[in-house]
Amino acid sequence: MEMKDLYELFLQHPTITTDSRDVPEGSMFFALKGETFDGNAYAKAALEQGAAYAVIDEKEYAEEDNEHLILVEDVLTTLQQLAKYHRVHLGTPIIGITGTNGKTTTKELIATVLKKKYNVLYTQGNFNNHIGVPKTLLQLTKEHDIAVIEMGANHPGEIKTLVEIVLPDFGIITNVGKAHLLGFGSFEGVIRTKGELYDFLRTIEGTVFINNENPHLLGISKGLKLVKYGQTETDGLLVKGQLVECNPFLKFEWNGGVVQTRLIGSYNLDNALAAACIGTYFEVPSNDICDALAEYTPSNNRSQLTITKDNKLVVDAYNANPTSMKAALDNFRLIQADHKMCILGQMGELGDVSEEEHQKVIDLIGEGDFEQVWLVGDNFAKTRHPANYRLFANVEEVKTAISTQKPQGFLILIKGSNSNKLVQTVELL
Repeated sequence: MEMKDLYELFLQHPTITTDSRDVPEGSMFFALKGETFDGNAYAKAALEQGAAYAVIDEKEYAEEDNEHLILVEDVLTTLQQLAKYHRVHLGTPIIGITGTNGKTTTKELIATVLKKKYNVLYTQGNFNNHIGVPKTLLQLTKEHDIAVIEMGANHPGEIKTLVEIVLPDFGIITNVGKAHLLGFGSFEGVIRTKGELYDFLRTIEGTVFINNENPHLLGISKGLKLVKYGQTETDGLLVKGQLVECNPFLKFEWNGGVVQTRLIGSYNLDNALAAACIGTYFEVPSNDICDALAEYTPSNNRSQLTITKDNKLVVDAYNANPTSMKAALDNFRLIQADHKMCILGQMGELGDVSEEEHQKVIDLIGEGDFEQVWLVGDNFAKTRHPANYRLFANVEEVKTAISTQKPQGFLILIKGSNSNKLVQTVELL
């Protein structure tokens, strides 16, 4: 089947599903493969559950007399090509966003600001990979004025693959840091991969929103049309802002007003300024930008303040790498509280520098005034640490410790990679 013919079917059945357990009536089912499953085996079941068509790539599941089973060479590639075809057909302006830390929060803030004036499609949650990105693009309609598409990567070349599907007109890299070093090979590999967004925009003379104080991003931005934001007074900034306070919520002022946010962490200032910059560029009134940033409430365990009957929790348990761990600890150290504690989960995908980077975290903890320190994972067990730091192999051991002697009256930082499952401790504290 030609792509234009498949696209005609999509226009008639614009709901896409890749999960045979969730098949809306009249949808199109794409039979993706995973490490432990083959969607082809569920194609007929999807049709029986109400799918209008099922796209498959295994001949043994095809039936000559069943036109609702569409055989293609590769289902994933077809899904991506269909998304690109749809994106080109509509021509909606798109802002592409990537970065090591803060990209999901920044994406949410940008969308919140732009929604004050426009009908915005934006990536839900963290559906920012080779499957989530095309599925998001396929939700575009003629009613959308603009889209904000998040793109993630943990290996070289992944951003290049995604931008060639998204074809963004604008781009922003929040920052570059030490994450997924096992996949990228080095910090330089991180910069090169994130910079693939810039590489694409350079070919189309696209526009980049950039933090003027990030030397790594400025170093790879030559030849691009730059719209700048930052915290230091300099010529050429569209948006300039500075921290007012962060105890615990971020309050800042910028050339459009003063904003009291619901965000924990001074490191979110750059994210908020990025959103203000993009809102200003797209002529959202300053007072609407301020209102949007003040109204936004973080979710998904990213810099959330949770108050229980026993403690106050700063929950940042979705992701962790050396850069974000340092930012979280630096910020937590500045928050005023009588009794402070941290529960930290180990960082993954750091390769040969894992031991060194975990030791740096231990050293950072020592700079703070923490009454209790709980460390989770084998990588922390290998470090040189004070004898009073408690070590746990996994979250189950942490939960047992809480059940026997629950901390009370503390401000507690809960920070770690999602694989540590530290979010399970929140309801117990």
